Amino acid sequence: MSSEAVIVPPTGEDAVIEAREIGKCYHIYERPQDRLKQMLWRGRRRFYREFWALREVSFTVRRGETVGVIGRNGSGKSTLLKMLCGTLAPTTGTLAVRGRVAALLELGTGFNPEFTGRENVYLNAAILGLDDAEIERYLPEILAFADIGEFIDQPVKTYSSGMAVRLAFAVAAHVRADILVIDEALAVGDVFFVQKCMRFLRKFQEQGTLFFVSHDTAAVINLCDRALWLDRGQLHEAGPAKEVCQDYLAILREPQAGVEPRVLDQPSKLGVRRRPSENVDQRLKFLNQTRFRNDLELFHFHHEVAQSALRTFISKMNRVDLCAGWSAANGLPWSWMPWC
Repeated sequence: MSSEAVIVPPTGEDAVIEAREIGKCYHIYERPQDRLKQMLWRGRRRFYREFWALREVSFTVRRGETVGVIGRNGSGKSTLLKMLCGTLAPTTGTLAVRGRVAALLELGTGFNPEFTGRENVYLNAAILGLDDAEIERYLPEILAFADIGEFIDQPVKTYSSGMAVRLAFAVAAHVRADILVIDEALAVGDVFFVQKCMRFLRKFQEQGTLFFVSHDTAAVINLCDRALWLDRGQLHEAGPAKEVCQDYLAILREPQAGVEPRVLDQPSKLGVRRRPSENVDQRLKFLNQTRFRNDLELFHFHHEVAQSALRTFISKMNRVDLCAGWSAANGLPWSWMPWC
């Protein structure tokens, strides 16, 4: 195992992140006493096996780019982000980062569960590089963005995962960073907060570099210029976000060896007949594939008021040539249901 890994400033004027064959290796010991044996033998004998979380990964990110990272669980995505943030050092290769980095990694990172939300704002903001004057200046904006009300003065250990993410994202959003790193943090947020975060990310893209990890390929396609596909610790594919995500999804849809595909129109074990795939409502899939996916907002729907307004609108028209609904390719109508 090489010990030549270093972290240096990028050489290119526009490059803010440059990785050259970086790798991260962990030593796996079968028994606790093997660690002591390894220390006593001082490398003359190996009591561990190597596990490479990342191996020979190379890429360059230029200023203003938004890069998505996709891959199965355990493919090395989180390890890569930790190396970009400086919390892990590469075992091999060189990693270059230029600019202030703000990161939103694992849930609760940088928070003390015994502290109140307000106290954790000061703590987390200081960890991310803000001084006392900056924290005081941004505090009202942070609290308004988090929008957790009176719970801001309660211990974080009493928060739900969604509330913790709200607070963590609010702090990271006000660091004024050059590079923002996000690792699946939005997966536990409610739909309204996710939309707020997406609007912030859109605005951040105008002046910063975004490194975005997600299992939601629709979000990656919608948000990112390029994508990196990691597989078993290695860079499997890099390129335009849409092409990489399509290749990734094609692999995921392939049947696995030894696993029989389910037939949807056969009765289940509970005696309930599943609907054939052609009759399944495809509205969500349709919306996720459009560029409006993260621009949709939900409102309370009042059916009677909507029907009354529609009748009034039609009565004022000189001629009626409205299409009352959409239909799928198979001719089945899409009946839009109210979200309450």
